[in-house]
Amino acid sequence: MSALEIRNIQKRYGDVETLKGIDIALESGEFLVLLGSSGCGKSTLLNIIAGLAEPSGGDILIGERSIVGAHPKDRDIAMVFQSYALYPNMSVARNIGFGLEMRKVPPAEREKAVRETARLLQIENLLDRRPSQLSGGQRQRVAIGRALVRNPRVFLFDEPLSNLDAKLRMEMRTELKRLHQMLKTTVVYVTHDQIEAMTLATRIAVMRDGRIEQLGTPAEIYDRPATLYVAGFVGSPPMNILDAEIGGDQLRIAGSDELLPLPQDFKRTAVPGGRVKIGIRPEALRLANAGASGVRLIADVEVMELTGPELVTTAKVGEQRVTACLPPRTPLIAGSTQVFSFEEAALHLFDPESGRSLRAP
Repeated sequence: MSALEIRNIQKRYGDVETLKGIDIALESGEFLVLLGSSGCGKSTLLNIIAGLAEPSGGDILIGERSIVGAHPKDRDIAMVFQSYALYPNMSVARNIGFGLEMRKVPPAEREKAVRETARLLQIENLLDRRPSQLSGGQRQRVAIGRALVRNPRVFLFDEPLSNLDAKLRMEMRTELKRLHQMLKTTVVYVTHDQIEAMTLATRIAVMRDGRIEQLGTPAEIYDRPATLYVAGFVGSPPMNILDAEIGGDQLRIAGSDELLPLPQDFKRTAVPGGRVKIGIRPEALRLANAGASGVRLIADVEVMELTGPELVTTAKVGEQRVTACLPPRTPLIAGSTQVFSFEEAALHLFDPESGRSLRAP
């Protein structure tokens, strides 16, 4: 039995279809991240689960019970908002326990639950303060504590870290990961930040235009992208996408004399003479040493950017550009011609019309 099941959820506003049939089944303890750019429908789906919006079609079940039409307070869920939504006139302790207070939980039991939650979040020393006396990270902990203290069946997070600076965002990601591993809670988490998705999720649903482009583990999404959109959206820098043609057992990169082998995984689905899109992740590329194994690719170096841990290098293959993530002390000169290499398994092929991966099932 799934902890949360989303069945063919649709949402329309007049003639505009925001969600076009979403199906996801979540087991107890899973951490699902809804990942996508603004306007893809991820927050709309979260609001429908929360009861803040009603679907135009489909059903949502928590356990075996349909919650469509149920009041938000009767859904056994808790939601953490992007804006924290704390009561400014209440102490941290009362903010955390206010939901229990509304449910008439006895004061002694309520105080015990608040203190236990504060201990988990390491904010015991803040219980007497007001929200205005807290930092952004502390306020976010209080908002999470207000959700945790209720011990609901499902937790919903709507871009909870987007208001934090980069350092604090990283710290809170670690904190959320720690809490999930400790409590084994069921979570649906909305973000447009792929780093949050990759580090937090047990599964990721990449959304685009109201549909799910791909649903899988972070490793599946990263290593075997199902579409060009997923390949380009997940990864930083994004996957290199090059135009090419198939000739026998080889791929010719458009606008150049470069020939690459046709990977075994794609031989049954690739059409000889047809056009394809080739995908290669920047971190798969390396400078080829004498006697190095792997597929070779000759490119003209244009720009190098040292980020600290890596040298992000942009080069041209014919008229097309590729990015390579190289070790930081790699000796390169702009304008030089270099031989890069990569393993054949790092090649991805996509249909240029549908955008779907051509990998054989």
